Formats: sequence, structure tokens, C-alpha cells
Amino acid sequence: MAKLQAPPLSLLDRYRGHDTQALYSATVIVTGGESGHGRASGVARSDDGNLNVHLRLPKALGGPGGGTNPEQLFAAGYAACFHGALSLLAAQAEIPIPGSSVEVTVDFSRDPMDGLFVLTAYTRIRLPGVERAIAEELVRHTERYCPYTKMARNGIRNVVALVRSDLTDKR
Repeated sequence: MAKLQAPPLSLLDRYRGHDTQALYSATVIVTGGESGHGRASGVARSDDGNLNVHLRLPKALGGPGGGTNPEQLFAAGYAACFHGALSLLAAQAEIPIPGSSVEVTVDFSRDPMDGLFVLTAYTRIRLPGVERAIAEELVRHTERYCPYTKMARNGIRNVVALVRSDLTDKR
């Protein structure tokens, strides 16, 4: 088995195009499972089969728990992406960050603006052995590079489309 490698530093090279340039696409399909409700009993499967997760509504939201929920998946993706960007920038600056970690907590909350729901992410970075001023600068730069942080700050381009409906229009 080949040794796992970090991505190349060339990922930090700036792109100068007019439109976004997709470097990778991930597709996950969620089905409703036993209750017919994706969040309560769904299954999330990636198109390549590497992700196959049973979703369960957490006890705090009235569910049985015992499975993964969307907030955990989002927190995992955010933490992994931030840690990846942090690692690349540290390598570029020749700053060793052994033992580093990124912890993300995602709150699913009521939104006082519209009475519905909102997500809040709290990100905590640990850089043991790195001088505080250097660590702070590295984290500030990482916030500019990490697409999850950019999405959380600026929003995300989102296209929602119904691709197929088996319901017949009865007008």
C-alpha cells in the first residue's frame, strides 16, 4: 500500500479565471429510510460508495440518536477542510505543526430573524509548540483560504432544482 501524502502546495497557487473552476465534485444521495424522513432515519451514500452513513435525529431534537446527523457531517467537513488549508499554509511557510487539531462545533438553533432555523459554527484551533503571534497569523491566513470559512462568511452559490417528480399535475 502506498504511503498517504498531503496534497501538493500547488493547490495554494492563485487561479485567475472568470468563472469558478471545479477541481473535484462530491455527490451524496440521502434517502428517507424507515420513517421516510432523511434527517430522522435516512441513509447518506456517496456516488463512489466511500460514504455510507445511517442518519438519525439526535435525542436533543426528539429522535432516538444512535446515528450520525447533518450537523456532525458538516462539522467534520469544516474541520477537515480547515485543517487541510492550515497544514498547506504551514508547510508553505515552513512552520511545523505536529499535534495540531481543528475542532468544530455546529449548533442547530432557532433563528430570531425568521423564527425558523440557523446553523452556527464554532472553530477552535490548537497549534501546540507554535508561538502565539505566528499561530494567530497562520489562522488568519487559513480563514482566507478555507472554502468552508468563506462559505460561512459569504454564503454559498446554491442551485436547487427538481430533476424528477412522479406526481402528475391534475389541473
